[in-house]
Amino acid sequence: MQTTALRLYGRNDLRLESFELPDIGEDEILAEVFTDSVCMSSHKAALLGADHKRVPDDVAENPVIIGHEFAGVLRKVGRRWADQFESGRKFSIQPALGYKGTLDAPGYSFATVGGMATYVVIPSCVMESGCLLPFDGDGFFKASLSEPMSCIIGAAHAQYHTQYGSYQHHMGIIEGGRCAMLAGAGPMGLGFVDYLVNGPRRPGLLVVTDIDGDRLNRAAQLFPPEKAAKRGVKLVYRNTLETADAVAALQQLTDGQGYDDVFVLAPVAPVVEQGDAILGRNGCLNFFAGPTDPSFSAKFNFYNVHYAETHIVGTSGGNTDDMKEALQLMGENRINPAAMISHIGGMTCGAKTIENLPDIPGAKKLLYTHIDLPLVAITDFAERGKQDPMFAELARLCDQYDGLWNSDAERYLMENGPPIKI
Repeated sequence: MQTTALRLYGRNDLRLESFELPDIGEDEILAEVFTDSVCMSSHKAALLGADHKRVPDDVAENPVIIGHEFAGVLRKVGRRWADQFESGRKFSIQPALGYKGTLDAPGYSFATVGGMATYVVIPSCVMESGCLLPFDGDGFFKASLSEPMSCIIGAAHAQYHTQYGSYQHHMGIIEGGRCAMLAGAGPMGLGFVDYLVNGPRRPGLLVVTDIDGDRLNRAAQLFPPEKAAKRGVKLVYRNTLETADAVAALQQLTDGQGYDDVFVLAPVAPVVEQGDAILGRNGCLNFFAGPTDPSFSAKFNFYNVHYAETHIVGTSGGNTDDMKEALQLMGENRINPAAMISHIGGMTCGAKTIENLPDIPGAKKLLYTHIDLPLVAITDFAERGKQDPMFAELARLCDQYDGLWNSDAERYLMENGPPIKI
């Protein structure tokens, strides 16, 4: 079986190539991939090459397929797994396998499986780890985004609190409590808002801050406070550049009690310190942002650690149960990760998108592996549609869903988009 894939050979060395996949063994599965959403972690892997902890040392001689937020259809199932999986089933993969204590992961470590490919061979270790996950919902893009949503769900589950005099940790955010998301209007922040407003456990107050007014306005448009109120959540958006004392302004929203749960979504020391300053008694700060600087640090008030029982956690990714929860909530249409997507493209723009990701504005970039298409913002569809009828139709379909990417637009693109030819 021939595949076309974007392979990593080393630092900033990504190559789009066609090559033959090996025949599957009895303990492997052949799958067709349709979507892969681009993650900052893929940018870091491309930036570091073999120095990345998940990328093999011999990647220059044995390149790996990049991309780990992907979805598709199982096409041929080896005999060992025939009683658990069937051809034609939609799937997603939890890349954090944890297989035998290694850091190996699809999208970083394997020559035959990753998201930026038309076809892949899934090795046995994925199934043995319980990380090949069926998806029954509509739209491949939702299954692709189940991985970043699992990171959000995992962060919410990792929060912990205690009761005075007890050493028992009660896991998860405080239901009906006070929650703040700092630097929270980016792509992952939008997913956080969706989950915290529409998920199984919700705060009573959710404050989302940012210093980008356009991002805050988009977040408020996608998740209006009026709709959140119907779910029992008082949702407040704040631009912290618009006040001389952001800490005081945020504390005022809690009547001086502080926040039970604070999520920090940017690896910026002043933002971390702001999060520490607004914690209430027994408050938990989650450092969700992934820094690239191994010496990154920030001040933390240890007087409050001692006397006010404040504490900190950090999460990097979600586990398989988190991803299953994401897939279930999306399958039930309780959450919709489309709010995270700002750009659509084909695999032909994959290398450029990954390499330049920090400098590309907007939220999530979703790529279709069988399509030859530049990276285009959804907000630019209408303008491009003046010259290209395909984009005119995509703009029309997205307008029917408040400007969001959707399953109708996905089906149209997959049926009418120019096929990749390498």
